[in-house]
Amino acid sequence: MLFRRRPAGSGTRPLGAAASAVLAVAAAALPLSAPVTAAAADTAPAGDTTVTVNASAGLGTVDPSALGVNAAIWDSHMNDPEVVSLYKDAGIGALRYPGGSYADIYHWADHTAPGGYVAPGTGFDAFMGTAKASGAQPILIANYGSGTPQEAADWVRYANVTKGYGAKYWEIGNEIYGNGVYGSGWENDTHADKSPDEYAREVKAYAAAMKAVDPGVKIGAVLTMPGNWPDGIVASGDSGDWNHTVLAAVAHDVDFVSVHWYPNAGGGDGALAAVQQLPGQLREVRNLLDRYAGADSAGIGIAMTEVNSESGNGALTSRPNGLFAAEAMSTALENGVFSVDWWDTHNGVGPITTVNGETDYGDMGLLSSGGCNGSVCEPAVNTPFAPYHGIKALGALSDPGDTMLASAASGAEVSSHAVLRANGDLSVLLLNKSSSTAHTVDLRYQGFTADGSAPAVRRWAPGDDGLVDATGTATAASATLAPYSITVLTVHPKPGTGPSAATVGAPGAPRTTSVGANAVTLSWPAATGAVDRYEVYEQLGTTVQLLGSSTGTSATLYNLPPGSRHTVNVLARDQAGHLSRPSVPLTFTTGTPGDSTCTVTYQVTAGWGNGFVASVVVSNLGPADIDGWTLDFDWPSTGQSVGSWWNANVVGTGQHVRVTNGEYNGHLVPNGGNSADFGFVGNNNGANPSPTVFRLNGTVCRTIS
Repeated sequence: MLFRRRPAGSGTRPLGAAASAVLAVAAAALPLSAPVTAAAADTAPAGDTTVTVNASAGLGTVDPSALGVNAAIWDSHMNDPEVVSLYKDAGIGALRYPGGSYADIYHWADHTAPGGYVAPGTGFDAFMGTAKASGAQPILIANYGSGTPQEAADWVRYANVTKGYGAKYWEIGNEIYGNGVYGSGWENDTHADKSPDEYAREVKAYAAAMKAVDPGVKIGAVLTMPGNWPDGIVASGDSGDWNHTVLAAVAHDVDFVSVHWYPNAGGGDGALAAVQQLPGQLREVRNLLDRYAGADSAGIGIAMTEVNSESGNGALTSRPNGLFAAEAMSTALENGVFSVDWWDTHNGVGPITTVNGETDYGDMGLLSSGGCNGSVCEPAVNTPFAPYHGIKALGALSDPGDTMLASAASGAEVSSHAVLRANGDLSVLLLNKSSSTAHTVDLRYQGFTADGSAPAVRRWAPGDDGLVDATGTATAASATLAPYSITVLTVHPKPGTGPSAATVGAPGAPRTTSVGANAVTLSWPAATGAVDRYEVYEQLGTTVQLLGSSTGTSATLYNLPPGSRHTVNVLARDQAGHLSRPSVPLTFTTGTPGDSTCTVTYQVTAGWGNGFVASVVVSNLGPADIDGWTLDFDWPSTGQSVGSWWNANVVGTGQHVRVTNGEYNGHLVPNGGNSADFGFVGNNNGANPSPTVFRLNGTVCRTIS
């Protein structure tokens, strides 16, 4: 059996065509409709938590491969008939093979893995039988560690030409940054050169060879998760860290990137809390793709091909990890991941612990392997563990093609996730993260009107035998959540209201065609149907702000602050006044003024996952001397801070940082005649994005990175 281990000193690193219109920015938030609840809201008791869902704030479309699981060649139960049924019941749409680090010792043609154990009946064709029977798309890992581009191309030929399997997604290697180049080495890599430069060269060779056989395959490159080891580390002799080096070379050669996430936060509750880091980490992955792929970035997907709460001991089979599975996987999907794949189907018994009175078998699998640790044995083979029930709740929440929606809870112990279904229904997943306190939730909807009927309810709570039908226990306006529970409500729309009443489809994915310091131009593919006009809305949590409207498929947004980040959806309004579903979201950041009288260069010169060194250079391009200066900026993430500094005085208050000149660099001569430089050691809990706006004595500078 392969068990996941964290290398020593690795921090959180686990193994494993119309004219455009000028748009004026609205001054205040403009909800598309007043919050509407079912008629029962008048008599329902007031809850301690409010959950708001906005049907006009879209977070993307659920991909057919959204919910995935890893399958491994050392798992003798990988292809059991019961497994197929369990996959189908949970809505599993992707199966990753041949299993984590084993991929880099695996030779598909003779089904061998020198140095590892290969279970009977786990060959590629047997795996594909399970994938086809369960309706899942395979995600296949080509052997980088001891393989060749030709071997990978031969596998593509066998899979898609000889057998006609239609395998679309192919990763190049597993966790190749774990080949020892950064000190910890668990991943097999027989290349003499183990640098990210060599990996990038080989990815290009693999992609060329594999696409020569089947141009339709999607090739994925391995990245490190921003903010996790070894992100930011530059090995001796290298010019940059793993992500920057690899993407600089292959951004125009790959179709997706693969990241893994194990928060290793000390158990189930810690892992649940760590999910708040995910949006920032995934946003930084997209920022990297935007930087290196440019206009091609929109066509590059992000897959989280391994996720679990721990890479070693912890709450793994008990209820907290079931909640974590639902929370982490839904959060990843809402933040731009097209497939998120649990590690793994079966893994094996580990240390036995007790979590909230429940036996935890220390097993990273979804399903029991039936093994024993001493006198304590797991339940029968293929018995679902808690993470399976959490993932099954996500399968009950949505189907491929549904629109994910912005939602939020007012209390820290409740979280929510929502989708607008193809038939116009709205489904909400409510998760109570408290182990001891029940919460009553009042539900509010924007851009959607419930019809007043009782919603369908699916629930996984203590005492439930998996996900059960609990219809009748909640209304469209209120639900009571047991401790450590997941509840899925499906609410029906009032006829003639909301997106289901619109006679136009959602506009296509918007993109930026120009980005300035104060203005951004967008364009998008036309919606189907007779469109009266298009409207651009900015997401502000669960409210939306109307930025303007256009009769065409492009628009320029003016009066935007320099260096500000915005997430927008485009909606079509039909001739009867009904708004469509939202487009997929677009997030962009405005630039800084090219004609500013100052410049600031900000550069991260070293990093180690949860800390970094930054160098800053300030120049005065104005016509007058500056004697004494103050530089202000804000961290993009709450997890960033300054620890120590030199050549200046630095004070941090929350996310705001104020820097004043040092003893010898306070005088800046005009017209860029000199500069002031300083530096600091920073800390980051999660991603480490660079600040976007710097103000020198109140003036917004042009930022150079």
